[in-house]
Amino acid sequence: MQDDIFEISGKKLSSRLFIGTGKYASDHMIPEVCKSTGACVITVALRRVDFNAITDNVMKHIPSHMQLMPNTSGARTSDEAIRIARLARATGCGNWIKIEVITDNKYLLPDGYQTAKATEILTKEGFAVFPYINPDLYVARDLVNAGAVAIMPLGAPIGSNRGIRTEEMINILIDDIDLPIIVDAGIGKPSHACQAMEAGADACLVNTAIATSENPILMCKAFADAIRAGRNAFLAKAGATSQLASASSPLTGFIHNDEGLQ
Repeated sequence: MQDDIFEISGKKLSSRLFIGTGKYASDHMIPEVCKSTGACVITVALRRVDFNAITDNVMKHIPSHMQLMPNTSGARTSDEAIRIARLARATGCGNWIKIEVITDNKYLLPDGYQTAKATEILTKEGFAVFPYINPDLYVARDLVNAGAVAIMPLGAPIGSNRGIRTEEMINILIDDIDLPIIVDAGIGKPSHACQAMEAGADACLVNTAIATSENPILMCKAFADAIRAGRNAFLAKAGATSQLASASSPLTGFIHNDEGLQ
């Protein structure tokens, strides 16, 4: 894994685990979370950022070496997402942006059409756009054409911890889309992240599963291990499956009792 560098938007990343900043009991945990996961990329909702606050500003707890990826959480239209992205860059958050456009308040599912509109405009303005979507092939193709640098399909509804419920659809994106696939939302256990990486996902973004666990720091380490295990399994290429049994050792050359052995 040491030589398996993940490069995206001109930046080389030593970890394929992306993390978030929400739902922790205290923002003071964030530096240790960054350290324990070994993550290089962290996302933060701009609506949680108060640059005028002397204390309790989440940005003060994010280590300087982390690649910041603000998200447009709270945006209901492409125009709102674009405005949030521009504000993030103007306040010094850089040009990486995770586009979330959600109009559905019950299931919190992303709006593919509005997301594609925002992606096209922001890409032309020099942003590195990471769109969060349902794992829909046609939406993903539109985002490729719009200039996205990666595709972030959900594994299950955001914050649900239900795992990879959209596995078949994500597999289609992995097979068809010539951009990094970063599985986001719904991952609840390290085994879920490992499953996504084994299938060929390029990275996973995990927040709720770590922040809501009883021991977030230990869970950080578990997810880091799972991401590495899944990636190594993908690179190793699993053996073929079969409906029939196949003995590990030859079924010949047995030792018989008539050879003097009991």
